[in-house]
Amino acid sequence: MIQLAEDVFDARHDPDQLDVNEEVLKRFQLIHPASVSEYNEGDGPVAWVLVLPTTMVLMNQFLEGKINEKELFYQTPLHTAYETIYLCSAMVLDEYRRQGIARRLTMDAITMIRKDHEIRCLFYWPFTEEGDLAAKSLAKACELPLLLK
Repeated sequence: MIQLAEDVFDARHDPDQLDVNEEVLKRFQLIHPASVSEYNEGDGPVAWVLVLPTTMVLMNQFLEGKINEKELFYQTPLHTAYETIYLCSAMVLDEYRRQGIARRLTMDAITMIRKDHEIRCLFYWPFTEEGDLAAKSLAKACELPLLLK
């Protein structure tokens, strides 16, 4: 999964992107336990999804280019009311694609976050055509507006 993330996002060579590691994953879970999801068939994860509940102020700063993805993540306060969700990343190993795994994980995460927070919209930064289509489909299914970086 780490190799897949490096291949798709190449975060190590882009200082604006969030480079996901164990410390980052722990902070995601402090923000909200549902923000990190994985699907595991016993031999390790075959899919994982990261969503970031955050504030409208930070979302707008990100969408306007005033802060980058890393700053969005680290400036998101803990233990506060969140109004929006950043669809950060979804990755599925090739042999498990097109089975709805990432969609199911993301929908479940959004549903859990919405139980605790009044989410008014979703936003995303697409890296692939698949990611763009998935974000649009998720927003429609959740009946939430979707904003694009």
